Amino acid sequence: MVSRLLGMVYILMNRGTVTARELAERFEVSVRTVYRDVEALGMAGIPVYARQGKNGGISLMEQFVLDKRLISGREQTQILAALASLEETGAQEGETLRKLAELFHAEPVNWVSIDFSDWSGRRQELYRQIKEAVLGRYVLQFDYYGQRCDMSSRRVEPTQLLFKEYTWYLRAYCRTCQDMRLFKLLRMKRVEITREHFEPRQEQERAPEKEQIPLSREELPEIVMRVSKSEAYRVYDRFEEEEITVLPEGDFEIRFRYILDDWVYGLILSFGASARVMEPEWVRREVGRRIRAMAELYPAE
Repeated sequence: MVSRLLGMVYILMNRGTVTARELAERFEVSVRTVYRDVEALGMAGIPVYARQGKNGGISLMEQFVLDKRLISGREQTQILAALASLEETGAQEGETLRKLAELFHAEPVNWVSIDFSDWSGRRQELYRQIKEAVLGRYVLQFDYYGQRCDMSSRRVEPTQLLFKEYTWYLRAYCRTCQDMRLFKLLRMKRVEITREHFEPRQEQERAPEKEQIPLSREELPEIVMRVSKSEAYRVYDRFEEEEITVLPEGDFEIRFRYILDDWVYGLILSFGASARVMEPEWVRREVGRRIRAMAELYPAE
C-alpha cells in the first residue's frame, strides 16, 4: 500500500490531474480503493483532492511540493541503497526504487548482492516458498530430520528466514512442540505451503529452546586446535585473526567458539592429518570416534 500511495503522489506531481479510473487501472485496484487512498493521503497531510464533472479528477494543490531537502543527501543515498539491497532478496521493490531515484536525482548504489540459489537450483524454490509463507502468513508443513536423524512431520507458523554461521534457518512457531523453534533448511524436506492463515503470537518473542542459536559467544564451548603451517591459506580463509596464534615453529593454534554440530565436526575433519584438537577432551574423543568409523569403511588391503 505504501508503494501505491507513493506512486499516486508521483503521478499527480507529474501529470496534474488524473481520473480515479486511470489510477485504478494503473495500480490494478478498484475505483473505491483509489478514493480510500486519496483519503489516506489527505489524513497524512498531502493536499490531494477530487473534483467531479467533465474535467474532474484527482489532483494535488498547486502549491504542493514534496520537499526533498527534509532528507539529507547522505540519507537519500542510504534509502536508495537499502531499497536496492532489499530488491536483491526478491522483495520486488524495483518500482519504488525507481521513483525515489528520480525524485532524488540520484543513482542507487547496489552495495550487496545476495544469491539465494545453490548450484543444483533446487533450493531456490524453498526460499521462494518461505518468503511467500512469511509475507502471506501461511502455515508451512514439511518433514524434518532432527539432530539424531529422526524424522517427524511439522506444521509451523513461519516468521523469519535467518542466516547464521554459514547456515540458513527458518524461525517459526512449531504447532507440534507448541513453542518457537529454529529449523535448519537443509533438514527440511517435502515443504508445502498450506492456505491456512495464522496470526502472530506473543510467544514468538521468546527465544527458541531447541536448535537454539546462543545469544553470546560465551555460551559456546571453546575449541582449541593445532593446525600445520602448510594449511595457512585455509586457516586465514576460515578463521578470524583474533582466533589465530602463530606458534614459534610456524604452526597455528586456533581458539574458536561454534555450535557443535555435524558441520563443525566436518570442518575439523576437513583438515585431515594437518590438524589436531587439543581441547576440550570430549570433542577430541568425538573426533576420534568419527575417524575410526570412517576408517572401518576403508579397510586396509
